[in-house]
Amino acid sequence: MLLEGIHHVTCITGDAPGNVAFYTDVLGLRLVKKTVNQDDPTVYHLFYADEKGSAGADITFFEYPGSRRGRAGAGMVHTVAFRVGSDEALDFWETRLGEHGVHTTRDGDRVRFDDPEGLGLELVVSDAPDEALVARHPGIPPEVALQGFDGVRAFAADPERSRGPLEEVMGFRPVGGADWELRGPERGGLYGYDTPPASGPGVPGAGTVHHVAWASTMEDHEAWQRRVSEAGMHATPVIDRFWFRSVYFREPSGVLFELATLGPGFGIDEDPDHLGESLILPPAFEHLRPRIEQVLTPLPDPRAAWA
Repeated sequence: MLLEGIHHVTCITGDAPGNVAFYTDVLGLRLVKKTVNQDDPTVYHLFYADEKGSAGADITFFEYPGSRRGRAGAGMVHTVAFRVGSDEALDFWETRLGEHGVHTTRDGDRVRFDDPEGLGLELVVSDAPDEALVARHPGIPPEVALQGFDGVRAFAADPERSRGPLEEVMGFRPVGGADWELRGPERGGLYGYDTPPASGPGVPGAGTVHHVAWASTMEDHEAWQRRVSEAGMHATPVIDRFWFRSVYFREPSGVLFELATLGPGFGIDEDPDHLGESLILPPAFEHLRPRIEQVLTPLPDPRAAWA
């Protein structure tokens, strides 16, 4: 059994309209599913990805309106990195982000910046052999667009606690220090730890990562649940999220992991040409639509003005 790198990364926002504007208008991702948090259907769950809504490009947000900014600490992911294809792409993004008032820092083959709520993001020039997962945007040429995830970095006081479970249970390959790669036949992604900040424990809130999901085939998913449980990481049962199936657990350094399936996918209940245009609820939540629509802030279709 092999996991196919990162499936998605889920974060928290306190401002859904601002979140949509930044990730679609500025970064050029496609809003591929506008739905609700299935554990709390009074709040949005927004999914941004490439044109097809592919695993490996999918950054998602729970919206808790007006929530205070959080702060990443030990046991939390602090940076999400996306791939780009060249140094010229980094030049493009330095200019584009600057024009939108976003401060950037360039360090060799990467550009660092924060989203409007303080979530750490990076763009990294990558020579990975994986398919480039690109979304269309009228202001972003496809050759410089984001190409999917490169990896995530977390804070951990003692990364060695996680080495055995990562390598022996989940199949991560060490690449030096406190860094690993998780790679399957189709895709891979990086995962690493840094020393926690001296500012104190992490505080969940807007601009923080809730969990990182790793991609499993449908066929292997239940076997992965058993494998992780037998390793003592207290995995949940398989949970049907309709568009994929999920298993959750915390790795020894405290980061919340999910194993999410490669399918059924976002196209099972929505025309692929019109992803993200309407509020979509899983069938089990459809009877709640009148109540849900009363509490959610209306969000426009980000592509409505393209014509």
